[in-house]
Amino acid sequence: MPSITKINKVLVLLLTILSLLSPATEAKQHRIGIPSCPNTTTFTINSTYQANRDTLLSSLYSNVTRGIFFYNTTAGKSPDMVYGLFLCRGDISTSACQACVTYAATHISRRCPLDKTAVVWYEECFLRYSNRNIFSVVTETPTIYFLNGRSSIVTISEQDRFEQFVLKVINETIAMAENRRAGVSKYVTRVENISSFQTLYIRVDCTPDLSGADCGRCLRRARAYIPAGRQGGRAFNPSCSVRYEFNPFFNLTAVAALPAKGGEKHIKLNRIRILITSLSVIFGVAVVFISGFFIWRRRTSQDKENSQEVQLLDLVNEHSRETFNGESGERSREFPSIQLDILHAATNHFSDENKLGQGGFGPVYKVII
Repeated sequence: MPSITKINKVLVLLLTILSLLSPATEAKQHRIGIPSCPNTTTFTINSTYQANRDTLLSSLYSNVTRGIFFYNTTAGKSPDMVYGLFLCRGDISTSACQACVTYAATHISRRCPLDKTAVVWYEECFLRYSNRNIFSVVTETPTIYFLNGRSSIVTISEQDRFEQFVLKVINETIAMAENRRAGVSKYVTRVENISSFQTLYIRVDCTPDLSGADCGRCLRRARAYIPAGRQGGRAFNPSCSVRYEFNPFFNLTAVAALPAKGGEKHIKLNRIRILITSLSVIFGVAVVFISGFFIWRRRTSQDKENSQEVQLLDLVNEHSRETFNGESGERSREFPSIQLDILHAATNHFSDENKLGQGGFGPVYKVII
């Protein structure tokens, strides 16, 4: 007779299987995750890096509430700066994205407690952080892949044609994502009928910050892990993912709204912020330069006027003469006199261009030395 302990273990196993087979809500499906903790670089407990990582994870799940399906940010300063991002599937709801990212941000620190670099994948989203810049950079390792254990349901004579067709459709779908510029959602799906009883479903995705060329290269590398002769397969890495099946595995209704969703909104906001900052700096530099130029110009003009005044005074003093007052016995300076030819030259022969105005004793002229 089996022991009570063995019976309890069987009951626990049955309950576990039933819980997996029972319908799960959209918010709970993400809880089966695949973490990657390289352990190549670690940090110490209660260090500055750990504090920055925790701040970054909090920022990630706080920003998913805006309805943004892709978000990247940093926390801290070098050498303890942490880079992080998340990406949700383009066909899920905002609430499902929020639930997935919140769960990922909460549990990645438990799964990779001391790693400076970590990534975790769920069915609806993935989240990663690193001590190195990961924005707009292709990361193809590690690559995780799964294959449907069954071979394709075609005859041996049709196998080559079947594989060529599947590979052709996958490559065409990758090309669609590759043709999208950086900042635009690269979540692309395809539905192709192979026969009256068989339909091919394909989904590819890259982080929106990648260029089209980088996205295409990443997807082709990932696709190489999943042969086209199976009933399905998937491969994903920190930058992109590829999956094909002969049963629907994405929301066919939601994909009609794509590529409106994704990281385009967030990236555009970042570009606007960068543009505003750049223009502000350029404007500030221009103001300083122009102000400096006018100050220099003014000082130069003043120095020139002062120089002309000094020259004119020297000229006046040169032609002034002292006379002796016979009655007082003292020297007295008479009003200075200047030779007429010098005045003619200095006023351009008393031209109207040098006339400054009319005084009580006659016209007043500008003297140019």
